Amino acid sequence: MAVMLRRRKTFDLKTLPGFTTVAIICFLLLYAPIVTLVVYSFNAGKYIAIWEGFSFQWYVAAWGNEAVQDATFRSLILAAQASLYSTAVATMAALGTTRTKPFKGQTVIYTMINQPLMVPEIVTAVALLILFAMIKVATGIQGMFYLVLAHTAFCIPFAYLPIRARLESMDGVLELAAADLYAPPWKAFTRVTLPLLWPGILAGAMLAFVISLDDVVITEFVKSAGQETLPTYMLGQLRRIITPEINAISTVLLGVSVLVVTLFFVITQRRA
Repeated sequence: MAVMLRRRKTFDLKTLPGFTTVAIICFLLLYAPIVTLVVYSFNAGKYIAIWEGFSFQWYVAAWGNEAVQDATFRSLILAAQASLYSTAVATMAALGTTRTKPFKGQTVIYTMINQPLMVPEIVTAVALLILFAMIKVATGIQGMFYLVLAHTAFCIPFAYLPIRARLESMDGVLELAAADLYAPPWKAFTRVTLPLLWPGILAGAMLAFVISLDDVVITEFVKSAGQETLPTYMLGQLRRIITPEINAISTVLLGVSVLVVTLFFVITQRRA
């Protein structure tokens, strides 16, 4: 009898009235536009939303477009650099805020690291634009590294959160045991902390890569002439003429994002 009463009191979200309907509506709102985009990327016609038959012509056109090739190569290089630098900084920041005794100002430091997540992206973009403009005027130095710095700064909190979460879930007893066995701090880090932390670092790096690859606002404000990335190229094309080539490029970007998430899932499952 007591077991039956306990079962009745157990809260189950799926038993709420209308749960299935709301779930279906949410999935439709999330994925129906994406499915439509993918389907119309194979449209044989030149109109973006009028189906005229099945064809790969827009994928072929995007593949042979030199502007798309340059923008894609630049986007991948930029995302790789931003992911590498932001993950390195985020790892050091996570270690500095979790593997130390509590100190005054720790909450302020945590807030400052996550500032790009709380401030509207347009504000960060304008601030970086003003800062880099002042540096360019004072030094006369131009280059792609301004865009790399901007993306790195924006991606740091995205890499920091999974790394910090991984550190907080790790048992510090193993690191103390390594120290008790006379392992120097660097050896204890490379032999104990880093192997355990690696899934969090990988998650942060992949998240930073995807965020940098898809960024439009900061790139649009910071980039100079000849520094077009794939998202800004697509935005420029939408302002001029819209063809299913944009659908094809968007589908490829979607595929890359899904591939990155799938690889991360496979790697973490194997390590587990």
